[in-house]
This record gives sequence, structure tokens and C-alpha cells, in this order.
Amino acid sequence: MKAVGNGRHTSFWYDKWSSLGVMSEMLGERGFIAMGIRREATVAEALQRRRTRHRREILKQIDMELSHIAANQEVEGVGADDVDMWRWNSGYKPRFSTQETWRMTRVSAAQCDWGGSIWFSQATPKFAFRLAIRGRLATMDRVAVWSQGVDTTCVLCKRASETRNHLFFECSFSTQIWEPLMKGILRNSYSGKWEELISLLATSPMEKKKQFCFRYTLQATVYMLWRERNRRRHGEQPIHATVLTKHIDKAIRNKLSLVQSKGIGGLEVSLQYWFGLTDDLVDGLTDDLVDIMRRQWAMDIYKDWVVPVYVGEEMV
Repeated sequence: MKAVGNGRHTSFWYDKWSSLGVMSEMLGERGFIAMGIRREATVAEALQRRRTRHRREILKQIDMELSHIAANQEVEGVGADDVDMWRWNSGYKPRFSTQETWRMTRVSAAQCDWGGSIWFSQATPKFAFRLAIRGRLATMDRVAVWSQGVDTTCVLCKRASETRNHLFFECSFSTQIWEPLMKGILRNSYSGKWEELISLLATSPMEKKKQFCFRYTLQATVYMLWRERNRRRHGEQPIHATVLTKHIDKAIRNKLSLVQSKGIGGLEVSLQYWFGLTDDLVDGLTDDLVDIMRRQWAMDIYKDWVVPVYVGEEMV
């Protein structure tokens, strides 16, 4: 938008100097003839032309706009330069604002109340469960929509149809993992219902170390359960629920140890807090389960570090 001063630096046809709009877009090619104004003319030149009477209402309105500009120049003088005006929510202003431009060009939506529960300080990016919280994981109930006839049975418990809410944490297998990890944190607020847990994440006030343990445990458990689900879907050897619980517990302890070493306010005793909640996780582990757990950790390390060697067309 142009605020016309003397009109010497504002194109009559191609700049938006009137609230009516851009003249070339309004009148088209025949506008040059109808107005009697050349294509390269400025607003200053248009003000100096000889006026003619028009039949079309839009042409009369343009002449009225020019008359208003001429009247202002008589009052204020013709020495003022033209000024570029920038659009704000409150109207046009002579100052540009990146913030205002961003607000006007983006699509506004309701504020996400669970965003801080996914992306928070010291979170592990690979544990972020944005797809799960938005219901976009490729669970079998969703796969069945575009692939008729697939088996939708949950591979973890083999008792119910696989949905997001079933996997997290209504499934009997996932409950064996979720309950010992979370019951000590939530206590009377403990739940295995997905919607209730997301509501707790967004609305329940908690002490900082408790909130961090709640968020991180939920993320780590969702990640590990989805990973185990995929392993079984692809025919890999299943991991016992007790062993998987220990894997999650180990990941959480490692993270809390790192966080505590950084001296972050409110998390100085987070590791001790977690120990007080989960010391009983080691109870009931038989020698066989410990051996399985050790083998599984060794396999994970092997998968991460092994480098295939190719000899000719065969892999060794």
C-alpha cells in the first residue's frame, strides 16, 4: 500500500494507492483508454490530466479518489514524499513488522496443550511420540482401513484388536510393563487409559522431578512397546515383559544420571527419586531372565556396531 504525498514515486496503474485496489487489476487493458492515462503514468501525472465525465460508476469513484488526494495536497502542500505502508492486523502502518507478517500469513489454530509434554528440556528426540498422540501410528485397526482382510489381532497379548489405546496401555502385556514403572509416580492418579494419561500430562500440576519422570517414562515406554510390537510383527524373537521393563528402567536411569550431572534446577535428586520408586523391579528376576536380558543387550550392541563385509557378490 502507498500513502500518496506528491505522487511522483507511485505508479497510478500498478501500485495500490487507493482503498479501491490496484487499478490495472480492476480495469484491465481497456482501463488505459477509458481513463485516458498512459500505462507508465504516476499518480502525480494522473492528477494533472484533464478531467472527463464517465458513465461507469467505478471510473467515477477513481476520479473521486484523485480529487481527495488533490484536496489534501492543497492543504498540506506537495513537498511530502510518497510512503510505503505495510499491512498489520490493525490496518496499514509505515513500519514493517516480521511478527505481524508471520501472524497474518500463517494459519491460526487452537493452541496445542500437549506440545510441552513431547518436546521438553532434556527429552530424547527418538522417544517423542507425536504420531501416537495424534493417532497416526500404523496400528492394525488403521491398516485394515486400506488393506482389507489383514489380521488385526494384537501381537503382544493375542486377545484383542490392535488399536493405539489398546497398545498403550490396555493390553495385558503392556500393563505388566506400565504398572510397575508408573504406579509409584502417579499413585492414586494411576491409569492405563491413554486419554486420561494425556490429560494428566497437560493439566496436572506436579513437582519438577516427578513431572520429568512421568513424561520421560511415558515416552520411553511408548517407544519400547512400539518397537517390540514391530519386532514381533516381523517375526523376531519376542522379549519377555519383565526384561523389557528392565530395558526401559535402564534407559530412564541413564537419562536421570546425565540430567543430574548437569545440575539442572529441580532435578538434582531425580535419580534418587526414581530409585525410591523402582527398586522392587529387580525382585523376581530369575537367573534365566537375567541371562535372557544380557543376551538381548548384547544383540542390540552387535546390531549397532557390526559392519557387513562384501566379498565379490556375497556378504560375509
